[in-house]
Amino acid sequence: MTTMEELPRALAIRNARVVPITGDVIENGTVVISEGVIEQILDSSKEIPKGYHELDASGKWILPGFIDAHTHVGIHEEANGWAGNDTNEMTDPNTAHVRAIDAVNPSDIAFREAIEGGVLIVNVNPGSGNPIGGQAVTLRCFGSVIDEMVMKSPSGMKSALGENPKRVYGDKKQMPSTRLGTAAVIRSALVQAQNYMKKLDNQADGEGFVERDLKLEALAKVLSREIPWRQHSHRADDIMTALRIAEEFGYDLVIDHGTEAHLVADRLAAKDIPVIIGPLFTARSKVELLNRSLKNPARLVEKGVRISITTDHPVVPIHFLIYQAALAVKEGLDQETALASVTINPARILGIDDRVGSLEVGKDADLCVWSGNPLDFMSRVELAFSKGRHIYSYDYQTSQGVFVEP
Repeated sequence: MTTMEELPRALAIRNARVVPITGDVIENGTVVISEGVIEQILDSSKEIPKGYHELDASGKWILPGFIDAHTHVGIHEEANGWAGNDTNEMTDPNTAHVRAIDAVNPSDIAFREAIEGGVLIVNVNPGSGNPIGGQAVTLRCFGSVIDEMVMKSPSGMKSALGENPKRVYGDKKQMPSTRLGTAAVIRSALVQAQNYMKKLDNQADGEGFVERDLKLEALAKVLSREIPWRQHSHRADDIMTALRIAEEFGYDLVIDHGTEAHLVADRLAAKDIPVIIGPLFTARSKVELLNRSLKNPARLVEKGVRISITTDHPVVPIHFLIYQAALAVKEGLDQETALASVTINPARILGIDDRVGSLEVGKDADLCVWSGNPLDFMSRVELAFSKGRHIYSYDYQTSQGVFVEP
């Protein structure tokens, strides 16, 4: 990365249009940052404490850093081909014990491009080749060592229904080669996890010894609701299978992709099951994507479904996240919900909304200064801050982004 001089950690960014997401917009506002958190948000006519470096952001917009809740950044690396693709361990239909954190390369250029596009946090999932794919991790995009970038690990259990596992294992002439086989693999694994948990309870009561099983330990986190079940599902019938299994086993469910979720939106809304929808501007490369539409986010919201928009990077490049939101606005999604779908909504789905996702006093200072409305395709990120640290600037003289070294 190109180096630059950092701004002070005690900073007041003044005279900007402040968009907190969860509160009212301040047309001429100041965001005060200290010790990595947001200390104050106030009208710029009010005085700030002495000793803070002041930065004039007249004509700019300040928003929380964007969050993409479903990506493969760092495990499906840019421009590295098979050598940088660690997305799927497609040697067993149940790989609940594999962890995305163990495969993420922080040097993947996509992390830098994410910051350039205002995306400061990503959730990295294993792929969808297996019925049970493994454990996700939530990361900040700035850093040189994954362990220092982690916000939450594990952040969910990846599972897949539909075409992908059916194709992968059907080609191998083994189970599951059908949708009903995929559902059976998932249910069988969850029953085994239930039995494992009962054995552990008995062990705690002094009855016998239970050998550790990393797969079943991971699934037990789902059944005890420590982490959500992240269900890759496009077709409406697959989404209904996801709801049916979740109701049987009683875990927290998140629908990933949800291409046809609008067809069963009433049921999703009634159970308050969020949909991480996308990618939204891709080719219809398989049957499941037949009903892909930029109108679908608005259709879901109209029915009361909570949505988060995703790129599914590298399917859509990570820095195009906000462009998908903008195109969804063009097709009927209101602007406030569009911005929420890349900020507070994914933060809530990931369980990190106490720290990020909105501009609020006491939250981490993960924010970007934009040249204008981020839903305007001509706007760009001019400054980015991660936990209050100045990590990126756009240099108009050279027409390039300039990064701080992690």
